[in-house]
Amino acid sequence: MADISPFHGIRFNPEKIKDLAGVVTPPYDVISGEEQKQYHDQHPNNVIRLDKNMPTNEDSPENNPYTRAARHFKDWLESGILKEDRESSFYVTTVRFESEGAPVTRTGLIATVRLEPFSSGVVLPHEETFSKVKSERLELMKACHANFSHIFSVYSDRRGVSETLQSITQSAEPIQHFTDDAGHEHRVWRITDPDIQHTIRKSFENQRLFIADGHHRYETALNYRQWLKDNTNGFDDNHPANFIMMYLCAVEDPGLIILPTHRLLSGIPENARKKLLADAKEFFDVETVGIPESDRDAARRELASKIREEHKKHVIGLVMKNEPAYYFLRLKEGVMESLFADDIPGPLMGLDVTVLTNLIFLRLMGFEKKDLDDETLMHYTSRDDDAIDSVHNGGNDIAFILNPPTNEQVRLIAEAGYTMPRKTTFYYPKVVTGQVMNRLER
Repeated sequence: MADISPFHGIRFNPEKIKDLAGVVTPPYDVISGEEQKQYHDQHPNNVIRLDKNMPTNEDSPENNPYTRAARHFKDWLESGILKEDRESSFYVTTVRFESEGAPVTRTGLIATVRLEPFSSGVVLPHEETFSKVKSERLELMKACHANFSHIFSVYSDRRGVSETLQSITQSAEPIQHFTDDAGHEHRVWRITDPDIQHTIRKSFENQRLFIADGHHRYETALNYRQWLKDNTNGFDDNHPANFIMMYLCAVEDPGLIILPTHRLLSGIPENARKKLLADAKEFFDVETVGIPESDRDAARRELASKIREEHKKHVIGLVMKNEPAYYFLRLKEGVMESLFADDIPGPLMGLDVTVLTNLIFLRLMGFEKKDLDDETLMHYTSRDDDAIDSVHNGGNDIAFILNPPTNEQVRLIAEAGYTMPRKTTFYYPKVVTGQVMNRLER
């Protein structure tokens, strides 16, 4: 099913850029405005100048973040800051990081993958997307004709691809090795051997790919291909725009970690918060976790511990402004089925975020669906402490602490053709932008 190919990757020239840590970034969609400026100022060749160029007050149709990115890309190629590999290659990457206090390593394969509409069932989404982000990404692709960051996808490793990749990482020296600002250690290898490339390509022929991160980029690539097809003479099935650069990771990989995405609400008055707690008792068993002034951290640990211990059940932590306690909401048996059996498909019913969205937000709090996309109302974080602090410090009025979905839930929901609510998954760590880039023109 999946048609993956090696490609002539574009990489920072090690003769010009001695330490990649100064020029790579996380994906554009997790970079704040403050971080954007920090990366911009960090190095004159930081990839932020390509993937998320700084806006200015003087921007115009002729001079804007997209046109500036295109000029930087052209200049860096011409000056040798960036170099295109002569041999068509697959790229194997590892990232070593800590999870729950223990070191883990995630292994991935960077390749180009033939674009398929979601309806074909070859590449499948699992989350909904935001239209504004897609329009911005399309303008960047039109200006630069390149992929600067990857789609992060997962697959079920039925044919031993991981073993092939592991053998390469253990038998050869990497072509890149750096430690990023978060302390994560990255290595990259090239696969140029035609026989190994053929074996890897064959291994994916019967695979489905599930987008873990990068839905906006994938949908934008489909739109870009159509735009290019409509405006390019001689466009054919072999044009580079028929493919997109992907980072592929086996769902069985021990380093494939999903963090929770907690929901933070602002603008919720005290009477509405009190009413929520009272109304929740009809559908949840509510347990109180006291917050002793002498040891507030103990209460946090107890709340987090209770949530993690019951990750196979529907449990949600509730933190509210001016409340002397945290609350642990345990869904009563059969509630979701009795309320939503005709409206929510079975695979989605098993998600904690479905309980939060449909039962708490829409039913108990009276939100409308448009409210769920209101950036002034709803915010997100994957860190328990940040979520709780945002309430204690007055930045938000309520924090809902969640367990993350499992990789198996993501796979089953995508295979069934359903999509999760936005911001359901946070794969950690993100795939860094700037390791390898891909040209989309001949």
